[in-house]
Amino acid sequence: MTTVIHPTAVVSEQAQLGENVSIGPYCVVDKDVCIGDDSKLISHVVISGQTTLGKKNRVFPFASIGHEPQDLKYHGEASQVVIGDDNTIRENVTINPGTEGGGMLTQLGNNNLLMAYSHVAHDCVLGSDIVMANCATLAGHVSVDDGAIIGGMSAIHQFLRIGRYAMIGGMSGIVKDVPPFCLTAGGYRPGLAGLNLVGLKRQGLGLERIRLLKEVYRILLQSNDSLDQRLAEANVLAEGDDYAEHLIEFVSTSKKGLTVHRRDQS
Repeated sequence: MTTVIHPTAVVSEQAQLGENVSIGPYCVVDKDVCIGDDSKLISHVVISGQTTLGKKNRVFPFASIGHEPQDLKYHGEASQVVIGDDNTIRENVTINPGTEGGGMLTQLGNNNLLMAYSHVAHDCVLGSDIVMANCATLAGHVSVDDGAIIGGMSAIHQFLRIGRYAMIGGMSGIVKDVPPFCLTAGGYRPGLAGLNLVGLKRQGLGLERIRLLKEVYRILLQSNDSLDQRLAEANVLAEGDDYAEHLIEFVSTSKKGLTVHRRDQS
């Protein structure tokens, strides 16, 4: 099949379109945009700036991608949005490009689902297989690792990291890093509530490995010992298990502090 552009769409002659691209009614695609093969803009989608979409992406009505970031320090620098393959970007999603203060790039991997009204701010870096539920919001410079799930109406503070396969409950206000494989209870004063057991089982982890990860979680995130003591104890226990070692590495390198276990909050 060949690329199909609806008569009401406005597509710059300088835009780069792959094979079998579908651009629906009233879409606007500016000159520096590149859209990969088999991608589809349903209708009323506006893509601007230096924005690249990979293959097989679906973008739903009233999404806005690549327009200047909502950052007062932005002064028109030629920053980018780069989006991978097989992503679903639902209604009214906004994705802003990077800034000079953050590496000039906002990036998404593959197979992500951004539900309606979710927002990806400037200089965010998202991995793959991520779900952002309705109205989930990332402030600038947020990093979200593979497989994370961010609940509806949650807001992530700038410069934070959400770990691999973490799950954040709805209506959470996250102000510190969320470790990988952890479940964050939503609502007022969100905090860790154990491991994301469903997510771990979906990754094929057996009971023994989950028990090990639980013990490492307890040592790292519930013990009152010093950080050095907790890391030393966890390292001995976790040796050779890549999931446990990844959790330890995340805790040891966190720059913004960690979301604490819910019962440990005052």
